[in-house]
Amino acid sequence: MNSALRTEFEERGFVVVRKLFARELMARAAAEAEALPERLKHLVDVKNIRCRWQDNVFTGDCTFETFDPIIDLSPACEAIARSPALLDLLGELYGERAHLFKDKLIFKPPGVKGYQLHQDWISWPGFPKSFLTVLVPFEAADRDNGCTIVYPGYHRDGCLTEQDGQYHELPPDIVDERTAVPLLLEPSDVAVFGGFVPHRSDPNTSDRWRRQLYLSYSADSDGGDQRDKHYREFHAWLRKKYAEHGKIDTYYA
Repeated sequence: MNSALRTEFEERGFVVVRKLFARELMARAAAEAEALPERLKHLVDVKNIRCRWQDNVFTGDCTFETFDPIIDLSPACEAIARSPALLDLLGELYGERAHLFKDKLIFKPPGVKGYQLHQDWISWPGFPKSFLTVLVPFEAADRDNGCTIVYPGYHRDGCLTEQDGQYHELPPDIVDERTAVPLLLEPSDVAVFGGFVPHRSDPNTSDRWRRQLYLSYSADSDGGDQRDKHYREFHAWLRKKYAEHGKIDTYYA
């Protein structure tokens, strides 16, 4: 048990571990990620709730950005998500077994905007309080291409928004910008942060992609394996939200 790492995670809300994965696995994952949008272009559709979209800050175009979930489309992504090295690391942080809860691949091509300040935990009934997120970059993540920025310590305050089952952005002044930590990562590195850690990302203003695997887990004592249950509930929630905006012909593929 790495007690120092667990203490750091509990105190700051996040940890970064360098060179957790083998170069060969990361090279395979990066190659799969690069090929996926073309190989699976039949899935890239605004009506497909597996896909996420973001505005391009240069052109204004609505741009495909994310597959959620991803592990059924990419064997390398599944190998990373279920790797013994990662599960052992999470077991150290939890002090018990970790279960994969959610998996998505954010491509973040040049020009795509980032995400405003928020927490990942949402107050759905039964949503695990132990929810945490793991970032696995397929190429260097830095300030120019919109790396994730976390704010340590605020996780101790729990949920910072109304607990009404909806996604909420946080007002920028809820955190001290001087405490911001950009997660500067290289392939084979991982960053882990808890579901109550405020975080955001800036637009990708570089000419480089920032492909990054976002994996979420929960602790064994906090409901066990809930991935299938989560995606059933998440897809039902997405369909309802889209229908509220007049989009009623959505599907999942």
